[in-house]
Amino acid sequence: RGKPRRTRNLSHTMNALMAQEVFSEACPASAPFFGYMGAAAALIFANLGAAYGTAKSGVGICSMGVMHPGLIMKSIIPVVMAGVIGIYGFIIAVVVGTKIKEPAGGGGAMVVPQYTLFASFGHLGAGLTGGLSGLAAGMAIGIVGDAGVRATAQQPKLFVGMILILIFAEALGLYGLIVALIMSSAGGGTCPST
Repeated sequence: RGKPRRTRNLSHTMNALMAQEVFSEACPASAPFFGYMGAAAALIFANLGAAYGTAKSGVGICSMGVMHPGLIMKSIIPVVMAGVIGIYGFIIAVVVGTKIKEPAGGGGAMVVPQYTLFASFGHLGAGLTGGLSGLAAGMAIGIVGDAGVRATAQQPKLFVGMILILIFAEALGLYGLIVALIMSSAGGGTCPST
């Protein structure tokens, strides 16, 4: 009488599974999602910036190379600097991704989370900081590189000025990398085991 046997078994199994998890407000089951989103944001946004910088400067190099093919190798510097922005995003994504800890236990044992919400938000912030800084730097490098290589082909004295502007644009991505590494190394505490 009462509940059918199948329903009783299912509810007993669900209760047993829920009793073996010790996720809390400080260490919810969703915490790794935010950490992985930080790693993804770092790589995606930095690569968007690197791709834009490469494409925009590449258009300028090709346009300039029609009239001055001897200057192509000298004008490849903006493309290299845009590629470095992608490396910054890759570094942040690897650092953040390796710090995400999966819950211990499982199977018949109690599931104990190892990754705090504080750490996950720190990693999300680190990824967004590095990724969006890389996006801004890549856009700046692309615009300066496009105009700079065209102008340098007509007036070679502009080359040093173009390089200085590119260095300051690259520094924006470097600032994001440094702050992201600091944010990702902030301690997140430990999850309660009971």
